[in-house]
Amino acid sequence: MKYLLLFFCSILTFFSSFAQQIKEDSVKLKNRNLQEIVVKGYRKDLMLSSLAPVNGTYIFAGKKSEIIALDKMDVNVVDNNPRQIFAKVPGVFVFETDGSGNQVNIATRGLTAHRSWEMNVRQNNVMTNSDLYGYPASHFNAPMESIQRIELVRGSGSLQYGGQFGGMVNYISKEADDSKRISYETQNSLGSYGLWSTYNSLSGRIKKFKYFTYYNYRQSDGYRQNSEYQYQAYRIALQYDFSTKVVLKAEYNRMNYVNHINGGLSDAQFYENTRQSTRNRNYYSPDIHLPSISLDYKINNNTTFNFISSAILGSRNSVQFIALSTVRDTINPNTGTYNPRQVDIDQYNSYANEARLMHQFTIRSMKNTIVSGVRYINNNLIRKQLGKGTTGSDYDLTLTNPIWGRDLSFKTSNVSLFIENLLQITPKLSFTAGLRYENGETNMTGKISYYDANKIPVTITHKFALLGTGAEYHFNPQVSIYANYSQAYRPVIFADIIPTTALNQVNPDIQDAYGSNSELGIKGDIARGLRLNFTLFALKYNNRIGDLVLTNQQGQTYFYKTNTGNSLSKGFELYAELQPMAWLDENSHRFQFSIFSSTSLIDARYINGTLAVSGKNVDVTGNRVEAAPRWISRNGLQIRYKGISGTLQYSFVGDAFADALNTEKPNASGTLGLVPSYQLVDMNFTYRFLEKYNIKLLLNNMFNQQYFTERPAFFPGPGGLYPSDGRSIILSIGAKF
Repeated sequence: MKYLLLFFCSILTFFSSFAQQIKEDSVKLKNRNLQEIVVKGYRKDLMLSSLAPVNGTYIFAGKKSEIIALDKMDVNVVDNNPRQIFAKVPGVFVFETDGSGNQVNIATRGLTAHRSWEMNVRQNNVMTNSDLYGYPASHFNAPMESIQRIELVRGSGSLQYGGQFGGMVNYISKEADDSKRISYETQNSLGSYGLWSTYNSLSGRIKKFKYFTYYNYRQSDGYRQNSEYQYQAYRIALQYDFSTKVVLKAEYNRMNYVNHINGGLSDAQFYENTRQSTRNRNYYSPDIHLPSISLDYKINNNTTFNFISSAILGSRNSVQFIALSTVRDTINPNTGTYNPRQVDIDQYNSYANEARLMHQFTIRSMKNTIVSGVRYINNNLIRKQLGKGTTGSDYDLTLTNPIWGRDLSFKTSNVSLFIENLLQITPKLSFTAGLRYENGETNMTGKISYYDANKIPVTITHKFALLGTGAEYHFNPQVSIYANYSQAYRPVIFADIIPTTALNQVNPDIQDAYGSNSELGIKGDIARGLRLNFTLFALKYNNRIGDLVLTNQQGQTYFYKTNTGNSLSKGFELYAELQPMAWLDENSHRFQFSIFSSTSLIDARYINGTLAVSGKNVDVTGNRVEAAPRWISRNGLQIRYKGISGTLQYSFVGDAFADALNTEKPNASGTLGLVPSYQLVDMNFTYRFLEKYNIKLLLNNMFNQQYFTERPAFFPGPGGLYPSDGRSIILSIGAKF
C-alpha cells in the first residue's frame, strides 16, 4: 500500500512541477539546448511477415500464415504475374497457360491449381469461389494494382472459414487516404505484344464517410497467335463510421473479359513453334459481379461482432471447336463452311451470410480468445452445355439448335457452425482447439440428352464434423515454434457427377473427399536481419474421384465414376530472407539489400488407388500425384536506395506428370506425358521521384525460356499442352495525388 501511495505522490509532484514550468515559461521564454538523440534501426519492408495471433474475428495462433505486402514489392502487378506475386510463399505451384493474368491458378502441397479451386479464395474477407459445392473455382480476379496485400493461411486454418484442403487466400484491397477528401492514383502501362493497361482510382474521407473506387482496363494481342484479350474491372467501396465501435461497409466489384483461346499443341508443334495456334474460333468469357455488405461492431474491449452478406452473380461462357491438337479446324468440304462450335454457359447465383463473434476472457490468470460463427449458403448453379453453335469465327453464343446436350441445375443449401478457442497457458505457450460442423444438401435436376432421365436428380448430403488443434511456443518475442492438425474436406462437385457419355455411370452414393493437414514449424527473426520460416507438412487426401471399368449383367462394359483411392503429400517448405545491411548501424535506413529463398519439397503419391485405362482397372498405388512437382524454388535479390528499388528473381519448378499413371512419353496430341522442369529469370525496377511519381521497368522471362506448366484436363481444354509466355517487357508510369 505504501508503494502505491508513493507512486501517486510522485505523479502529483511531476504534474505540479510541469504546470509550474509552463507558468514560468509563459512569463519569460527561455532557450534550452537539448542533447542530441540518435535513433537507429532497419526496415523490414522487404520481408515476408505472418498474421497476428488474433486478427479481428480470426485466430491465427499456432497456424502457418503469410502476408505479401504488394505495395512494398517490385513485382509485375500490371498483368497479375502469379510466380512473382507469390514468389516468397514456398510451395506455391502456378498454372501459366497464358500471360494475361486474367485467371490466377495457384495451389500448394500437391493439390490441383485449376482456378485455385482447392482454396477458400476471398477478397476483403468476402468469398469469391463461384459455388463451393457446385463448382468451387474462383473466376473473379481483381487487378493486382488494386491490392495492397495478400494474406494466406495453409490448410490447418480451415475451421474458421471452410474445410478446403488448400487453406485460404485473402486479397486485401487498397484503402482510402484518410487524410484527404480526394486522393487520386493512376498507373499506365505499355508492353510487349500490344499490351496496354490503365488503372485509375479515387478515394478519400469526408467526416465519417469514406469511399474508394477504381477502374482498370487492360488489353493485349497475346504472346501466341489468336490469344488477344480485353479485360476490365471496377470497384466501388463505401464505409460509414457510426462511431469508433460501429462501422458499416458496402462494396460492389465487377470483372469481365473475353479471351481468344489459341488451342493446345502437341509436343512436336511445341518444339517447332511455341507461338503457333491450332484454333482461331475459340473464346472464353466470364462476367462476375461481387456485391457485399458488412458490419463490424466492437461491443466492448473484449467482444467484437462481424457480419458479412455477399453474393456471386454472373456467368462463364465459352464457344469452342473442341478436339485434340492433331485435329485441324478447317473448312468442311461437304458444307463449304467450318464445323459448328460448341457453346457452354454457366450461370452463378451464389449467396452467403456469415456472422462471427470474438470474445476474450480470463480464467485463473490464463487469457482465452474464443471465436464462433455461423455461415449459411444458398446457391443455384445453372449449367447449359453441348449447345450447337454457329460456324462463324467471332465470339458468338448463338445456338443453331435450341436443345442443349446438358441443361442442368445444381442447388445447394448449407449451414455450417464453427467454434475455436485460443488458450494462453503462459506468456510463451498457447494452445488452440476448434470444431466445424457442416450440414446441407445438394440436388441436381435437369436433362442430359444422352442419359436416362430416371437417373436424375442426384442428391448429395453434406453432414460431417471437422476437428482441429494447434500449439505455439515463443522462445522469445521474435522466434516461435508451432504445430497443428486439422481435418479437411472437399465436396463432390458438379463436374464429378455429370456422366460424360451414355457409356458413363455415376455412383449414386459417391462420397465427398476428406482428409487432414498436419504442420510442424519454426518461424521468426532468427538473428538480426535474418527471417526464417521452416515447415514440415503432411496432407492426406482420401476418397479421390475417378473412373472404374465395370461390366453389367448383360455383359456390357461401362465406366463407373466413384471414389477410387487416397493420396498423401509430405515434405517441407522453407522461406529464408537475409538483410546484410541490418548488421550495420550507419545508413541502414537509406540502403536496403536482401537475399531470399522460397523452396519446397513435395512428395505427393497415391497410397492406394485404381483407375480405368483402356478397358482395364489399373492399380496406381505408389505413383506420383499428377500436376505436383517435387521441387519448387524461387530465389531473389532485392535492393532499395532512396527512390530506386529493384528485384532479380530466379525460379525453378521441377517436372510433373499429367496423369495418375505417370506416363512419361508424350502421346501424339500432347495431352499425356511428362511436364518438363523449367528455369526462369525475372527482373523489375522502380524509380520513385518528386514524392508523387514512379516509373517501372518490368522484364519477364528475361532469357526467353520456352516452357509449359500443364497438359490441362480442364480449361482451356483437353486438346494438348499450352505454352507459357516467352520474354516480355513492360514500361509503366504512375502518380499519386
